[in-house]
Amino acid sequence: MPVKAIYPGTFDPPTNGHLDLIQRGAKIFDHLTVAILVNPVKNPLFTVEERVEMLKEATAGIANVSIATFDRLMVDFARRQGASAVLRGIRAISDYEHEFQMALMNRRLAPEIESVFLQPAGRYSFVSSRMVKEVFSFGGDISGLVPPNVVKRLRARIPNGS
Repeated sequence: MPVKAIYPGTFDPPTNGHLDLIQRGAKIFDHLTVAILVNPVKNPLFTVEERVEMLKEATAGIANVSIATFDRLMVDFARRQGASAVLRGIRAISDYEHEFQMALMNRRLAPEIESVFLQPAGRYSFVSSRMVKEVFSFGGDISGLVPPNVVKRLRARIPNGS
């Protein structure tokens, strides 16, 4: 039986750290669904549709990866997808504490779904979507931190960026 996993997040915007985890997750699981959380409370820079497009462009060469959206409990979405695992990235100890609590709650809600944690490659261990947007908005160089298609969209969205 194929092992399916989801990789949930807001991906606003997708970074090379996200892509690193997607590429590595695609090697571990038979199918990986990158699941974009629809959460208007977070006040995203990009629409859900734009994030879907950016991720589809960035993952076009990975056959066993699909992109989807969800707006309810992640474990309910995972069940609907037939996933038996949730992939999560941990960059630092501060991420671990939050992710650990979330994994325990998810285990309580859906004990049949396992949480799998991966660290991004060292060169991306400090990168976050929030930091990318902030650095770019002040004219900083984000090359190598996000895919080229994301840089183009950031330039179109943030006129004062680099």
